[in-house]
Amino acid sequence: MEISKAELASAAAATGAAPQDLRGAEILIKALQAEGVKYIWGYPGGAVLHIYDAFYKQDTIQHVLVRHEQAAVHAADGYARATGDVGVALVTSGPGVTNAVTGIATAYMDSIPMVIITGQVPTAAIGLDAFQECDTVGITRPIVKHNFLVKDARDMAMVMKKAFHIARSGRPGPVVVDVPKDVSFNKVSYAGYPESVEMRSYNPVRKGHGGQIRKALQLLMSAKRPYIYTGGGVLLGNATEELRTLVNMLGYPVTNTLMGLGAYPASDRKFLGMLGMHGTIEANNAMQNCDVLLAVGARFDDRVIGNPKHFAQNERKIIHIDIDPSSISKRVKVDVPIVGDVKDVLTELIHMVRESALKVDDKALAEWWKTIETWRSKDCLKYDRGNTDVIKPQYVVETLWNMTRDADAYVTSDVGQHQMWAAQYYRFDEPRRWINSGGLGTMGVGIPYAMGIKLAKPDSEVFCITGEGSVQMCIQELSTCLQYNTPIKIMALNNRYLGMVRQWQEIDYEGRYSHSYMDALPNFVKLAEAYGHVGMLIERPQDVEGAIREARKLKDRTVFMDFRTDPTENVFPMVKAGKGITEMLLGSEDL
Repeated sequence: MEISKAELASAAAATGAAPQDLRGAEILIKALQAEGVKYIWGYPGGAVLHIYDAFYKQDTIQHVLVRHEQAAVHAADGYARATGDVGVALVTSGPGVTNAVTGIATAYMDSIPMVIITGQVPTAAIGLDAFQECDTVGITRPIVKHNFLVKDARDMAMVMKKAFHIARSGRPGPVVVDVPKDVSFNKVSYAGYPESVEMRSYNPVRKGHGGQIRKALQLLMSAKRPYIYTGGGVLLGNATEELRTLVNMLGYPVTNTLMGLGAYPASDRKFLGMLGMHGTIEANNAMQNCDVLLAVGARFDDRVIGNPKHFAQNERKIIHIDIDPSSISKRVKVDVPIVGDVKDVLTELIHMVRESALKVDDKALAEWWKTIETWRSKDCLKYDRGNTDVIKPQYVVETLWNMTRDADAYVTSDVGQHQMWAAQYYRFDEPRRWINSGGLGTMGVGIPYAMGIKLAKPDSEVFCITGEGSVQMCIQELSTCLQYNTPIKIMALNNRYLGMVRQWQEIDYEGRYSHSYMDALPNFVKLAEAYGHVGMLIERPQDVEGAIREARKLKDRTVFMDFRTDPTENVFPMVKAGKGITEMLLGSEDL
């Protein structure tokens, strides 16, 4: 729903305009309009009823009523990941806030720009254990970039301006704005939404230090075994074109983290696949054996480098570009830290490469590529493609990729084995097409993410790859899909286990499958139909392609595909906890 020019003009009226007497809730709505918000996901309750009343009186922002507050934040999160815009959610006080905590923490771990508006009991009741009261500021402090408690309706406009500024600038992240009920009700004089904001204590650096970038250039051009390692920061910083330009200029191998997939085309030969715990042999070995590593918008987390002591065994020079200075040398000591916006820094680096008299060592690079191709020839992602008795989960993902590789498609996932198979076998060529929970590893995000994306991209195909465990955590949102006409395609790789838990129990706990078997699963076909959607049961490999084709034809319907997959299949390669990234298990023969 487009915001009319009249509404925008009213919302962003100059400070010098004739003041109006407005309730705090009405000022809040004008702030959202001025920020260009099109959708907000929420669930009403007593503390936010004045805000909901203000929503009723406007028609420029579409409110989406979810069935659980966790899903409200996830849906806004998915919208933000796919579009790059700030996602907005609204929940009530007390349990509304605590239900939203998982969604807020999920966004925080993956640096997603969001503003979450929470209701609070009246200011006079704060601290008195009032009905549906909780310490929102205290509870959310560790999982937000910043939070505000609005104590006076006169502060509402500036608080909202600051909230959006903080959420989208620097290293993005969620910001909570806690609004007591009386503040949303009180009338105050409103002279317009602020045009700018200045915060003395918050001035993120954008431009990288020129001297450090020149040091990086020297190292990169003198490298014998170079490697470019990129994370979600490249996507968040909209720097994919700059990354691709740099890689193609230099001809160096490149890898993406789970959160960075799509930053560099997976179909390009210079891409070595995802690295880390379930990364490819070539990606992990190159990480360990390179002599110069360029890390861009990545944080060397435990799932990427495994054991830091093992990683440090091989001497290498590390260049690290990141907007957040606290991420640099946090887990791994680096040689050339560059604090700045990745897009700006890469642009400057590209300019220096073009202007420099330094040249790539082509002979050394050719030898390095020869070594990499030896690793790649092992085909660590092979599986039993010829099996006609049981559906291999990898085959479902690979088939989806083959059918949609040239389509305008988005893929969300929940968390577990299916997430890793999606990351390994769906080869993402474009940014912001792979939407999943990385840092927090939150089950239940798949359907809400898909709902948020489908609203933002109604003409795109949106697929949710999930498991029978994860999908039940927010399955009530199938009701929201029907009400708001967001026809997504859900692909459940149903192996009747909490698959990743079962895999670890098989490998590390001698096959003691403690509470990882799903013993009372619903009939997903009937459940989907009960919610007003289409359900499909697929039990044979030869029916996989046909089912996906049929689901895609049903453009205006949400379709739940229940694929009964091999319950014994594991995700390989795999690096066990505490091991180095080159200490990989490649298959059941290594167990």
